[in-house]
Amino acid sequence: MALSDRLELVNPSEIRKLFDLAAGMEDVISLGIGEPDFDTPEHIKEYAKEALDKGYTHYGPNAGLPMLREAVARKLKKQNGIEADPKTEVMILTGANQAFIMGFATFLKDGEEVLIPSPMFVSYAPAVVLAGGKPVEVPTYEENEFRLSVDDLEKHVTEKTRALIINTPNNPTGSVLTKKDIEEIADFAVEHDLMVISDEVYEHFVYDGVKNYSIASLDGMFERTITVNGFSKTFAMTGWRLGFVAAPDWIIEKMTRFQMYNSTCPVTFVQYAAAKALDDPRSWEAVEEMRKEYDRRRNLVWKRLNEMGLPTVKPKGAFYIFPRIKDTGLTDKEFSELMLKEAKVAVVPGSAFGKAGEGYIRISYATAYEKLEEAMDRMEKVLKEKKLV
Repeated sequence: MALSDRLELVNPSEIRKLFDLAAGMEDVISLGIGEPDFDTPEHIKEYAKEALDKGYTHYGPNAGLPMLREAVARKLKKQNGIEADPKTEVMILTGANQAFIMGFATFLKDGEEVLIPSPMFVSYAPAVVLAGGKPVEVPTYEENEFRLSVDDLEKHVTEKTRALIINTPNNPTGSVLTKKDIEEIADFAVEHDLMVISDEVYEHFVYDGVKNYSIASLDGMFERTITVNGFSKTFAMTGWRLGFVAAPDWIIEKMTRFQMYNSTCPVTFVQYAAAKALDDPRSWEAVEEMRKEYDRRRNLVWKRLNEMGLPTVKPKGAFYIFPRIKDTGLTDKEFSELMLKEAKVAVVPGSAFGKAGEGYIRISYATAYEKLEEAMDRMEKVLKEKKLV
């Protein structure tokens, strides 16, 4: 099947559709787009200016600047317990989102299946389709804090299954896999000879003493894992478009070929700034300040949602919360449209994240505390007026 035919099989993001609608309205509080409301730390901006002054305005290597790949390798060893050779097992991307289609393109054959925990990030299934594979949703459940279980994976694995995606901390639910979860999933991957794509872009935003674990750090797992991460969420650098992967050398070699004929290379002066940022203690101080503020907001939104009659699991990570709205008698799309039109609060229907998201909505608390308070007031007022709770 030609790529043009595959493009016909994927639809525009439901999130973008909603916010195109919201863009034409006044006084809307957006709790939808997953973007930090913090500015990029000032010292990282200064590093970018320094890079421009030093002449980092030319093409770089297809796999990324050596100084950044080396800094990423140091970070992976220190923070994640992952040993990766910066020359052959680390690659820099134009945003972490590239990793999915480029990663799948290195090994996935036509018709092979990829297990994806649902609710899921909106890019996963389209990436599988565009790479020629078949996405298979594996539902996760509110009763288990939306954590993926091997029992559920076993119900969906077939002889055509080639790979598995995990995302911890999770977008859209905020769930975080435990060490035991990760170990059991690793055993499952080995038993069924699966590749694992581990999306860890929210790794630093965890709460209540929870720790995030990297599956590639487990014995024997690096050789079958593509670890995906980036700078957008960690350092509030969404517009800078910079991500990275760690993977076996044969995967990196093929992904580099893909990038060679796609974006050529990530922006050079941005790579310089990121390399400097990774080794600067001020960057990690800024991350901790963001984490603390997200935690404060999380507690507010979780408390208010439950008080207004929307049962909500308290998320352990990321900056999303996933309340159940099915008891209101509305579908998640109807609920989201009502909140946008009546409360002027933009939230995302859970079904935008897969079948297991139906009956829920996603709220991003990556916005100012005062705005969140106002949004909760508005939502509660509409729910009471419409007698939905």
